[in-house]
Amino acid sequence: MKYEDLAKDIVEKVGGEENINSLTHCITRLRFKLNDEDKADTEYLKQHDEIVTVMKSGGQYQVVIGNHVPDVYDAITKITRLGSDNENHTQEANSGNMLNRFIDLISGIFQPILGILAAAGMIKGFAALFLALGWLTESSGTYQILFALGGALFYFFPVFLGFTAAKKFGSNHFIGMAIGAAIVYPSLVSAMELGAKGAHILFAGTIFEVESNLSFLGIPVISMTYTSSVIPIIVAIYFASILERKLKRIIPDVVKTFFVPFFTLLIIVPLTFIVIGPISSWIANWIGSGAISIYELSPILAGLLLGAFWQVFVIFGIHWGLAAIMINNVSTIGYDIIFPLIFAASFAQTGIVIGIFLKTRNTKLKSISLPAAISGLFGVTEPAIYGVTLPRKKLFIYSCIISGLFSGFVGFAGTKLYFMGGLGIFGYTTFIGDNGLDATFWTIVVASLLAVVVGGIVGYIVHSDKKETKVQATAPESEQPNNDQNSNDTVNAINENMPEPKDDFIVAPVPGEMKKLELVDDPVFSSLAMGKGVAIKPSSDIIVAPFDATVESLFPTGHAIGLKSKNGTELLIHIGIDTVKLDGLGFEPLVNQGDIVQVDQPLIQFDSETIRNHSYDDIVMVVITNTNETKDVVIQAQNTIKEKDSLISVIY
Repeated sequence: MKYEDLAKDIVEKVGGEENINSLTHCITRLRFKLNDEDKADTEYLKQHDEIVTVMKSGGQYQVVIGNHVPDVYDAITKITRLGSDNENHTQEANSGNMLNRFIDLISGIFQPILGILAAAGMIKGFAALFLALGWLTESSGTYQILFALGGALFYFFPVFLGFTAAKKFGSNHFIGMAIGAAIVYPSLVSAMELGAKGAHILFAGTIFEVESNLSFLGIPVISMTYTSSVIPIIVAIYFASILERKLKRIIPDVVKTFFVPFFTLLIIVPLTFIVIGPISSWIANWIGSGAISIYELSPILAGLLLGAFWQVFVIFGIHWGLAAIMINNVSTIGYDIIFPLIFAASFAQTGIVIGIFLKTRNTKLKSISLPAAISGLFGVTEPAIYGVTLPRKKLFIYSCIISGLFSGFVGFAGTKLYFMGGLGIFGYTTFIGDNGLDATFWTIVVASLLAVVVGGIVGYIVHSDKKETKVQATAPESEQPNNDQNSNDTVNAINENMPEPKDDFIVAPVPGEMKKLELVDDPVFSSLAMGKGVAIKPSSDIIVAPFDATVESLFPTGHAIGLKSKNGTELLIHIGIDTVKLDGLGFEPLVNQGDIVQVDQPLIQFDSETIRNHSYDDIVMVVITNTNETKDVVIQAQNTIKEKDSLISVIY
């Protein structure tokens, strides 16, 4: 193991494994919480050849390693008992207001299963379509198998949510699955069917009147069905995670492996049937009824507002809260009215991009627009938003207006979603109900197709290559288009025999006010230990690629990214100071590690207001981390920095 010796050295010099309360890492440093910092040999670690420096901040003992910190972290977890599965070494809980915590919770639980949920929904949708077209009958084996394949995931949804919720709450994943499986166990589902013979009436004559077919230790169990349910299992796993942590503290290690899950299941499952399930089910029903009540006030207005602002919700991550309500509506009332109202949004966005693609003569913009349009047709609009329309703000606004208009039309028609399924063109089948291909179904098909057409027309008319042409006009003469074929051949022949220049020219990844790196309130950066660079007080919330590069490293929380050019320049963009403690709150990576990116391509969306509201500095550090391999790093920008301004020249 490449970093095993370094890992052993660090663990020993921080006072040994027994002195480590927790360990996490960000993109450049190991972050220890030590029981006693006085036991750490700080001077030794600072002088270590493979360690940049050591600093103490915010109750953390930070060992700065550099870009390969994930490898060192992995080495430490392999030679010790530290790691993500150890209860004492988990990352800090998310901070923030209730809305931010709710959004983070919902996205963490639902996001891992959205792909398989969409796939199952598509299969169920095609089965419904084939039935509506008369190609299959309900009694045919083909239909029954397809319907079961599509419906099984949603029927046993609590099992899947039990796994993801347990993961989110830091509990044993398999305990979560076991709880989910118990509440949808077939014999219990049958035993609690409403109207069963011999059922007892509880709270008779009140608004809380319910049936009870079973009892547990003499305590009546309210008859409810939890198949396809959402909220009951999430609440149950939340309490299970609390109980599990308490049991781990009091049960001896020698029997902890089986006694912790034994008592957790034995307590939580009956408690879910008796208390947690009924209360959370009532809450789920109230949420569904509340959504319907608001919708019924004015379906057209609801469509106009939701359709117009949906893409904005996506940018800020607020859409996760509504996504949870959609799924809850389907599970409690059998249909959803929110999804139809936002369905046209992706088509309007796609139409705008298609219009731009057809009009522009800018090769780079065409290369971005085509895949973004294709992705948008399948319901994934992030490439269209961040790569095409949002940088051209007027066109993004037009897409929102078009979406609002056609969503209002869908609201007027009263289209409903009957099961969760695919996005974009694969989402049509989810609107097929018991009435088959009725008028509400065709309404949403027409509305979405018109959104594409109108969006395409608007995009074609409004877009202008003027700005892109100006940028191209400032390019070096050798990069200008040349209509003389002989001249091109000559230039190409010369270029093939000349070595490519190694110098890199870096433009600003974000506009704002420049600040000397030496003045930032972080000794790792201000000491230039990480390398030379600049700091920028951002006036925008989007980080773009400052040159053509490969994404070498991308921290999961999204607050930092490492890039490497073809010439070998290694660049670190770090958003904020100590923002790793936000655990991803306010950050949304737009690329993946290993991606090849082009200059001006959006990399990270972040929320400066969220960062500042949690008392962190949102300043952006731009650092050449391999400064020692260069002849010089020249800072070119001064004071106010605009988009695409020259920032740094790296001389080799």
